[in-house]
Amino acid sequence: METIRLITHGSGQTQRLGNYLGKLARGGDIYLLSGNLGSGKTCLVQGIAFGLGVKEYACSPSFMISREYHGRLTFYHLDFYRLDHIEEIVDLGIDDYFNGDVVSAIEWAEKGSGVLPQNNLSISLEYVSENERRLTFEPKGKRYSQLTRKLKDVLNKDSEVKWSFR
Repeated sequence: METIRLITHGSGQTQRLGNYLGKLARGGDIYLLSGNLGSGKTCLVQGIAFGLGVKEYACSPSFMISREYHGRLTFYHLDFYRLDHIEEIVDLGIDDYFNGDVVSAIEWAEKGSGVLPQNNLSISLEYVSENERRLTFEPKGKRYSQLTRKLKDVLNKDSEVKWSFR
């Protein structure tokens, strides 16, 4: 399974990357995001929402834990930042966020390891500098291996941005 590592230069480029991911998404996709505060998780999710055709601005659900958006597919944006115990995640009825024709993106997903689906696209984000973020896409499962290959193809064909793979 091919891992993709790249650097984005500014929030617009991080959103653009998410937009491509949203356009490639299909029902059942699960994106698990990890990274420190300010690493670009919500920015990436905003791009995913735009790529799914969501008309409203996706904001961080830190105080609400989850938000639901409607576009080409139903999109769940979850944030486990304020949850401290695995039981709190289980009590959310977490399986409901993965059933049907939905796409789910979970910030601070590492807090839910052990109860989240094993097949997923894990995305690690790191703050490099004020305008740079390092993203690592690790596919887990056949669907996500195909998705990362398609994503890399789309990025390589992007004539407006020269993507920095590392």
